[in-house]
Amino acid sequence: MRLTTKGRYAVTAMLDLALHADQGPVSLADISGRQEISLSYLEQLFAKLRRQKLVVSVRGPGGGYRLSRALDAISVVEVIDAVDERVNVTNCGGNGNCREDGFCLTHHLWTDLSQQIHSFLSGITLDSLVKRQEVRSISARQDDKEAKGSAKENKVATMPLSILG
Repeated sequence: MRLTTKGRYAVTAMLDLALHADQGPVSLADISGRQEISLSYLEQLFAKLRRQKLVVSVRGPGGGYRLSRALDAISVVEVIDAVDERVNVTNCGGNGNCREDGFCLTHHLWTDLSQQIHSFLSGITLDSLVKRQEVRSISARQDDKEAKGSAKENKVATMPLSILG
């Protein structure tokens, strides 16, 4: 399956946003820290997600991003499509130019599989992912790691300069 980093990161970032939606707008810096995705890359992805009206930005102090719709109204395939990603397992990218003379013998098989994957991902919402226990456990671990990292940074930032040498 040809799902590149762009599609995977977009789904991961949207799931992170969904998991933290109850805390108000979520900053891209927070998502970046928890998911270890480059902030500049997230900015590019969220520009596309915003254009497709999957997220809305909130300006000002405490600003960030919110989902534009309820968790059960956003499917994984919408997120993938929003960042111009395709779920396609054909070698020709679905163009039908597998061989010089047109389709290869298995083109229609791989096209059917691509459609099945697309249909499968259409049925998975952010809500269904958020409700999965393993997703919640991983998120809690990431939150703990992020909190410990922030506490460590704050401790160093508040040390007297004479200690730092």
